[in-house]
Amino acid sequence: MKPVAGFIVIICLVVSLSIAAAQGIDETPLPSDATQAPIVTPTPLPRPTPTSVIEQDGTTVELFFNSIAQGQVGLVHVHGDGIAGARARLFNEMVDFFPIEDDGYYGLLSANMEQNPRTYDLNIFAWFEDNRRITINVPVEIVRGDFIRQEITMAPDRAYLVDAEIERGELARLESIFNQNTTDHLWDSLGFQMPILNSQLTSPFGAFRNFNGFLQTRHTGWDIRTTLGIPVMASAGGTVAFAGHLEIRGNLVVIDHGFGIFSTYSHLSQIHVTRGQSIVKGQIIGVTGDTGRSSGPHFHWEMAVNGNFVDSIQFTQTWLP
Repeated sequence: MKPVAGFIVIICLVVSLSIAAAQGIDETPLPSDATQAPIVTPTPLPRPTPTSVIEQDGTTVELFFNSIAQGQVGLVHVHGDGIAGARARLFNEMVDFFPIEDDGYYGLLSANMEQNPRTYDLNIFAWFEDNRRITINVPVEIVRGDFIRQEITMAPDRAYLVDAEIERGELARLESIFNQNTTDHLWDSLGFQMPILNSQLTSPFGAFRNFNGFLQTRHTGWDIRTTLGIPVMASAGGTVAFAGHLEIRGNLVVIDHGFGIFSTYSHLSQIHVTRGQSIVKGQIIGVTGDTGRSSGPHFHWEMAVNGNFVDSIQFTQTWLP
């Protein structure tokens, strides 16, 4: 869906799944040990060619996507002589754009996993050093994501974590973290990387999950196959927004990368950072474990943009300035 799609190298799951056209999901459960081939994000990603360009009142808007799938992101670039700032409104939510020296302003749009697929109005607001302000309206198409179904059984000693109230409380806690507005560009020009390189992916982002036959939920990240005690790296530079224990995610680190971008690292056995600490890309923030709502040693990795959980693989394979 994006110009950088040529760099996306995701090999089909070992268990072939047919996606139901009407629902975008598969009725066949994916085994918890289904595996994908190792994925390595190319670094640095080259700057792509915009898919569309809109000119209005001496201002240029470039879109680096044709459409945005549920649970994914799209990049927008706004530039023009004397531009002093830009932001956008999509789904009745405001998105702050970040400046790049001598290259205008960029903004990341995100669609949540359940955003209704259709065309929406994107309102882009730009202002200039001479106090001039303009609004540029652009249609944005949200398309259905390909999500599977999974049946998961938790062991009796952790079955108490299969609880809708615990789930809602933990998501609310994370939402309060993601709502922090840090207007700093904390990642570098090499973009984002996987926290465990050359690793194998297991359970995919966005899966419709049924725990122990009664709790219906969504998988908000990607699971990575691992053993105990493997070092976990920060996907990019940022500031530690949370370092502690939550019931479902276990020992957890959340990194704020600025401008609404967050990454999370779950089920750790050890945490090596503290809240408020500055982090550089590739820094060891902890080691893998089996804490929280886990059926065995594995690693759960999430990305959130503008308050929405997004596909972390698609995000790392998206060019960012």
